[in-house]
Amino acid sequence: MVIGIPREILAEERRVSALPETVARYVQMGFKVVVERSAGKGVFRSDEEYEKAGAEIVPDARSLYDRSDVVLKVKQPCFNEELKVHEAQLLRKGSVFIGFLHPAAPVNHDMVRMLRDRGVTALTMDGVPRISRAQTMDALTSMSTITGYRSVLTAASHFPRFIPMIGTAIGTIQPAQVLVVGAGVVGLQAVATAKRLGGVVKVVDIRSEARREAGSLKGTQVVGFEVPDELAHGEGGYARALPLEWLERERQMLRSLVPQVDIVILSALVPGELAPVLITEDMVMSMRPGSVVVDVSIDQGGNCAMTVSGREIMVRDVYICGTANIPGSMAVDASWLYAHNMLHYVENLFPSGPGRPNLEDEIVQHSLVTIDGKIVHQGALKAMGRPA
Repeated sequence: MVIGIPREILAEERRVSALPETVARYVQMGFKVVVERSAGKGVFRSDEEYEKAGAEIVPDARSLYDRSDVVLKVKQPCFNEELKVHEAQLLRKGSVFIGFLHPAAPVNHDMVRMLRDRGVTALTMDGVPRISRAQTMDALTSMSTITGYRSVLTAASHFPRFIPMIGTAIGTIQPAQVLVVGAGVVGLQAVATAKRLGGVVKVVDIRSEARREAGSLKGTQVVGFEVPDELAHGEGGYARALPLEWLERERQMLRSLVPQVDIVILSALVPGELAPVLITEDMVMSMRPGSVVVDVSIDQGGNCAMTVSGREIMVRDVYICGTANIPGSMAVDASWLYAHNMLHYVENLFPSGPGRPNLEDEIVQHSLVTIDGKIVHQGALKAMGRPA
């Protein structure tokens, strides 16, 4: 049974789904591993290192996909400009694909349908549930830690002022006002990073538990409004999609906050579903010139109505970042974390080594997107209007 490790082709994506040390573990499990040439180049790992770990280096993506029973990837399949074919079409019929698919995002619906029509058993790493047994497989949390940190650095690099208070001989420059929406792993790391840079930080979250955790960070101001726990809290402590009435209340609250801040970090997500649109066009127009919005929820559609996936734009002198793979900018640490999350996931999926995957496992069930020519991921079906 062959595991394939392709080179990532998404723009600015330098991560890789397996490192030589995890390849060695797959070989020990009984798998044959093929790695596309230069797959580890973005994290400074050579083909020779992969060969020493037991992998075979193949020259191109077509060769890799032709031979692979299981493909491990970081990002979702996309169009391969070099080969003029979509990666989903390169997958062998009946093969297994594991990676970040974000199947509920509208931009990924056609790709999910391709996987369905190809008969691929597709599993998404952003579907791993937040349970104790799955902690070592939780790639979403691993990448979120990086995203929260990097999102603030991105904002600071585009903000045309100092972040901290700066005293000078001719007066004091006031610190930047930072608003973090969503106090999950991304948000808490963003709060910590913004505080280290000297910003004045406000946090919004609909969950009472998340607000308490954010409030425990010294000097952080928790703002917002209370939502009944049964409406706000979903499975595993994640946020639940709010009813429209409550979503509009949240927007009204943000409408009063946004004009007062300089930097907005958006990280409000509902697992497996479209991200709620919280920042509307009129709110962006109300922001001060030079303000910055970093929308890290863009993989699931984005929290800002003006964000363009994969692009950085200026709207009325407000910079809006829709970079779709922020962890890819810290590829070395991100790949180390992701490769080990993936290893634990594969060990759980194939508990007896090569052979039939254990598709009845709870973790696998949560992350299953397509199987037997059907889309089974509930978030994707909901976003697609529940097609057959």
